[in-house]
Amino acid sequence: MLRGLLDRHLRPSLKFLAVGGLVFLLDAALYNLLVFWDPGQGWGHGVLFAHPIIAKVITISAASCLTYLGNRLWTFGDRPAPGTTRSVIAFVLVNIIATLLQLSCLAFSRYVLGLDSPLADNISGTLIGQAVSTSFRYVTYGRFVFPSAARAAQDSAPRITTAV
Repeated sequence: MLRGLLDRHLRPSLKFLAVGGLVFLLDAALYNLLVFWDPGQGWGHGVLFAHPIIAKVITISAASCLTYLGNRLWTFGDRPAPGTTRSVIAFVLVNIIATLLQLSCLAFSRYVLGLDSPLADNISGTLIGQAVSTSFRYVTYGRFVFPSAARAAQDSAPRITTAV
């Protein structure tokens, strides 16, 4: 029983967190380079300092590509390969919502609280935003993007309804 719980929940969770951790580092590094590093003057105000939301969209887009590959091939690699079109559409929709969650944390800090330091951006957009969006992704990836064989069969079974 314990072995079944480990296989069903703990291992995929740890794999998901490992993929997320690597992608988190990529997202944070790329964001800081775009927003706070100027190629001519070093650290301070970078190329996209005045446009942190655009920078975050760029970094999340790059990170999302790696997230898909890592989760499809490793985290949920034991699950049947879903139809490519369906899987990609579900992945894109989930990531659009997750991206909006993460961007809202950064936007709140920047535009409502007026905080624009590297520390504030990294806490709001990277740490808090990533925690919120990762929690959402974990729940939705396993259910909609990379469903288990039982869930995939259930979702593809014809539904019979009766009118009363």
